[in-house]
Amino acid sequence: MAAVAEPPQDSPFVIEGRSFTSKKAFIDAGLRCGAREVDEDEAADIDDVVKRHVAAKRASARLGDLVSAAAQAATIPVYWHVINNGTGIANGNIPDSQITSQINVLNAAYGSYGFSFVLMGTDRTTNSSWYAAGPGTTAESQMKTALRQGSASDLNIYSNNMGNGLLGWATFPSDYARNPKSDGVVILYSSLPGGTAAPYNLGDTATHEVGHWVGLYHTFQGGCANNANKGDGVADTPAEKSPAYGCPTGRDSCTRIAGLDPITNFMDYSDDACMTSFTPGQGTRMQAMWSTYRAGK
Repeated sequence: MAAVAEPPQDSPFVIEGRSFTSKKAFIDAGLRCGAREVDEDEAADIDDVVKRHVAAKRASARLGDLVSAAAQAATIPVYWHVINNGTGIANGNIPDSQITSQINVLNAAYGSYGFSFVLMGTDRTTNSSWYAAGPGTTAESQMKTALRQGSASDLNIYSNNMGNGLLGWATFPSDYARNPKSDGVVILYSSLPGGTAAPYNLGDTATHEVGHWVGLYHTFQGGCANNANKGDGVADTPAEKSPAYGCPTGRDSCTRIAGLDPITNFMDYSDDACMTSFTPGQGTRMQAMWSTYRAGK
């Protein structure tokens, strides 16, 4: 895919719900994803889970119990909750066609890693408070308590207009046991395919947030730390000092560590058109998180 140029840094930049004086101001604000920060101790514990998962798979292989990719595949039921502020797309009442397109985007991104997504149901709620709900708010808690369906292996997606420059947020698999009602993904309604939140309107906000939901961290977590426990926990994602915006081909923010920044990775902050891939290591991590925290839970 051809590189996507950075928008001019001195021009107004608007993400629905908040206007910035320039693209640089948006970048400096450090906004896009509202997923909670994970500290080093928790990251280390999760890394141990992944190591045990990989060791168990290798032991099974040595015993001749080879597990095919098809056998490892997981079909994830999706419950979509459209939170709107009234009628029409401008009020967040997105059509079923956009939701279908979003499910297709998720399947295209995750299919090679053993996950498929099936829409089980869509409900629509008009609630001005929930429509503007942000991470950690009372409105978020009320919304999820009222609407969430299923168990740890069911994906609940809430679309609303959270504002403040955010495109979405998600919970991690390890969060489920202590607070199951909060589990799920929240995304800006206009980030769906065909939405108005350009350059984040091809559906990869959901791809990114679902990545958190299956256990992935940001590629830039831990900055230039050359240590899995202090980074994103995945060995084959190059170290990255800070989030990438636009599609800065050739960016190398950790010059002392081999590898250009993973700007095309779904877990960076690049424009949707720039996001194209996960790594095999991320695929292994997803499978480990799924089997440990979500499958059958």
